[in-house]
Amino acid sequence: MVLSQRQREELNKAIADYLKSQGYTKTFEQFKEESELQGEIDKKYEDLLQKKWTSVIRLQKKVHDLEKKLSEAESEINVGAPSRDKRSPTEWIPRPPAKYEFPGHRGPVTCVKFHPIYAQMVSASEDATIKVWDYESGEFERTMKGHTNSVQDLAFDASGKLLASCSHDLQVKLWDFTTYECLKTLSGHDHNVSSVHFTPSGDFLVSAGRDQLIKVWEVSTGYCVKTLAGHQQWVRMVRVSPDGTLIASCSNDHSVRVWLVATKECKADLREHENVVEAVAWAPDNAKEAVCQAAGGDANKRPGPYLVSAGRDRVIKFWDTSAQLCLFTLVGHDNWVRAVLFHPGGKYLVSCSDDKTIRVWDLANKRNTKTLDAHSHFVTTIDFHKKSPYLVSGCVDQTVKVWECR
Repeated sequence: MVLSQRQREELNKAIADYLKSQGYTKTFEQFKEESELQGEIDKKYEDLLQKKWTSVIRLQKKVHDLEKKLSEAESEINVGAPSRDKRSPTEWIPRPPAKYEFPGHRGPVTCVKFHPIYAQMVSASEDATIKVWDYESGEFERTMKGHTNSVQDLAFDASGKLLASCSHDLQVKLWDFTTYECLKTLSGHDHNVSSVHFTPSGDFLVSAGRDQLIKVWEVSTGYCVKTLAGHQQWVRMVRVSPDGTLIASCSNDHSVRVWLVATKECKADLREHENVVEAVAWAPDNAKEAVCQAAGGDANKRPGPYLVSAGRDRVIKFWDTSAQLCLFTLVGHDNWVRAVLFHPGGKYLVSCSDDKTIRVWDLANKRNTKTLDAHSHFVTTIDFHKKSPYLVSGCVDQTVKVWECR
């Protein structure tokens, strides 16, 4: 590369400034003499070499990321996949590379959740902390401390003003997410509390734990108003149905149960898993058509509601809870499945696993349409933003990653 006379002079001045600032006096004087620099070095050349160097590294990373995206786009064209322009946002799925990777936790990440309104997300860890991040700028915002042991699960209410957390310290905490202060500590479980979830109204919070119990708490008072008993072992996860009338739970006893909120009655006891069931998720209304198509039935004949479960037997099962029937099973992960959730568009299911991958499943065709080699260790948790094209994942490697959908 040939530099112009002006560029050569600027480079020489930047080098001279660097040598002087680092204390290389003899080299500075020798270089100044040989390069025929006269007088003092202008202040505009201060730290110029360092700034240029760091900007080159940033540009190299951007080029590397763009090359990856280009390679993937070329691959999609070669196999006849539709380009982003030809797909609606309901069909956009997470694609590598990750947009951001957040280190910071000092233990495995156990849960990640997007804020329902603001460009924020939270992560929980075995290091007993909750961290707040800006997923658009990639900036760390703050650490929330209060638990004394591993934080297991997080949940926002619909307004995003309240955050619930639960922990191995036997406690459930309610946080004001505008001031980041702990409002209430809910005590009542006798063992590790593994899951929390708000009812759609936000008036009640449901929790479950290793004491084999599910508890319903009144948010305004902090009182436990109901206790559901029936599981024979550790209850791993609870999720309230979109209409707020049902609670789904899964357990180490290999079962999935559906409870009526109003009466505490166990409406369904679903037993086809062959190992611990780690996760459950209710199908939203916009996913019912794809689920019915996969099951080979008519949505009018199978009113649902539909539920999906996954666990240590490495499979994902879809259930018609009214009929207490397993509709179909998705097979593909090579290790425990830790979490499942529905794509906001309703056409896909996303899962993560101890096989270090995140998988996207085309529901109607019951096939694994995309596999992301997401982390260097077990992927423990994922969350999809309901309105923006982002997925977040957490891992035993102590990192949180944000994936852009396109």
